[in-house]
Amino acid sequence: MSRAINQQARIQYSVHPPSRFLVSHQAKLLPDWSCPARSMLIVLQPCNCDLLERTLITEAQKRELRRQFFQFGYAIAAQIKRLGYTVAIFDPRTGLPLLSRPGALRLDDVAIVRAALGYQSIHSHGCAVVIHPLWGGAVYPSTLVSSIEPVLLEQILTRIETG
Repeated sequence: MSRAINQQARIQYSVHPPSRFLVSHQAKLLPDWSCPARSMLIVLQPCNCDLLERTLITEAQKRELRRQFFQFGYAIAAQIKRLGYTVAIFDPRTGLPLLSRPGALRLDDVAIVRAALGYQSIHSHGCAVVIHPLWGGAVYPSTLVSSIEPVLLEQILTRIETG
């Protein structure tokens, strides 16, 4: 289920059960977790430029969208933690979790988007780029993983959305 948080931010998000990859490799992605991942939050932000080319402008745009995701992700993570659940925000640049010790594997946000949403991707300049149905290659994906049930995560997002 994809929703926009608000029209100004134009952020699109969707809540899913964990991907097969995440379930199969959770111990290598999140070695300190003693509970299973139960939900994934995929956040997609439109870019002001296409990310297929690697330029100073695209790199600046990715830094800003990464910063915005962290701001949004930490707000959600705080509410998840307050309810007593475990949460990891994955750094879109490195694929490593924040809020918990990194493991031997990195999470690929583009692969997560492909598997969960069925969006296409292409490789350009050594990176995979999501092809969004509306935004094309001008999209920045990111992922949050939690032990919270998807329905509870949806409730947190609805509270944030309605402010």
